[in-house]
Amino acid sequence: MSVSFFKPPEGSSYALRHVRAPRCLVAADLPGSGDLADLDIAMESGRIAAIAPAGSLPPDAGPDLDRSMLLPGMVDCHTHLDKGHIWPRKPNATGDGSGAAMATAEDRSARWNAEDVRRRMEFGLMTAYAKGVVAIRTHLDSLAPQAGISYPVFKALREQWAGKIDLQVSSIAMLDVFLRDEGRELADIVADAGGNLGTVTRLMSRPADQNPAELDEAMTNLFTLASERGLNVDLHVDESSNPEARTLIRVARLASRLKFKGRILVGHCTALALQDDEFIRETLDACADAGVDVVSLPMCNMYLQGRSAGRTPRWRGVTVLHEMKAHGLRVAIAGDNVRDPFYAYGDHDMLETYIQAVRTLQFDHPIGDWISAATSWPAAIMGLDNRGSIRTGAAADLIVLKARNYSEMLSRSQFDRTVIRGGKAIDTTLPDYRLLDDLVGPA
Repeated sequence: MSVSFFKPPEGSSYALRHVRAPRCLVAADLPGSGDLADLDIAMESGRIAAIAPAGSLPPDAGPDLDRSMLLPGMVDCHTHLDKGHIWPRKPNATGDGSGAAMATAEDRSARWNAEDVRRRMEFGLMTAYAKGVVAIRTHLDSLAPQAGISYPVFKALREQWAGKIDLQVSSIAMLDVFLRDEGRELADIVADAGGNLGTVTRLMSRPADQNPAELDEAMTNLFTLASERGLNVDLHVDESSNPEARTLIRVARLASRLKFKGRILVGHCTALALQDDEFIRETLDACADAGVDVVSLPMCNMYLQGRSAGRTPRWRGVTVLHEMKAHGLRVAIAGDNVRDPFYAYGDHDMLETYIQAVRTLQFDHPIGDWISAATSWPAAIMGLDNRGSIRTGAAADLIVLKARNYSEMLSRSQFDRTVIRGGKAIDTTLPDYRLLDDLVGPA
């Protein structure tokens, strides 16, 4: 049974009166100032028909929600659906990045057949849908032979979930792939799926090398393959607690030299926060010149970075997102891993990701427009002009919270949110973990 705190009226035409939405996400001229705008919103035949100042619509148009907060459906531009929920059968013994990589590789080689991948990915999609997520870009582990297994599963799920969640895909493999013919084969698979060509800027053959000499050659090959196929690029960059990890500036400068025309999204970039201010400025200049977008994964990297047995971590494990935004870069936050060796927890809940990012990255004092990092900014990065904002004519895919302001929203779990899709409230009951018991084992 859904736990939503209210249910919209039946019928195809109704209004929600006296709601409050982040001003930065509402494409309408509304009176007042401050982070939240008070409004009435009318729905008709599954779309937003009108946005008006609060109190404009008559009482019989729809319920008065007493300033409950209204959000657009949220957008997750970096996750790993194919890894999801393997923790019960393959936990990370050390809790760090190397332990995560080892555990995942062992599980993948032993268990990742098409049915296993499909069921775990679909479980993640069911969860995200119930939470109000409307768009997801998932990375897929793409070392051969896994790409041949996972991409057909992804394409079938994308078709199956069309109209519920907009699905995109990016490859993830170690940099060595693009020094071999396998890189071309992978680029063809990605192109066939309409995806984004991606890699980790580290070598499998030398995992301890934070700044491999072969990076320029491998990345040149990747950019060339992407250009030939009209693909955008999506990279895992400098996900490390080691300040020697400095590949971001090299990737950005290389993209500029090659005059790469596609979009470039880089994820993590945690080591940049360990550099001095001058190097950070140089790196951000290079990223701005190359048109690089950045996504931070606060929950996963807080879990992984700076971990050492018996020692309290000394840093937050996130990148310099405030400085990036001030430098004119497009930035986003995303959920990353869920119940796998890279992050033992999570539930594909982008509202939780935003709330945790406020605390971790200090997206407050002022709150400002940082809610855009989980909505309109990742939507723009993904090329989804119809997602991440509240605008007349858009699909009525919304989230209504009992909370009336940021303080209430950030202070208490929003478990009782109402999720509206196409103007109708959906059942927000989460899929039971027991559905996966035969795959991963009971708790």
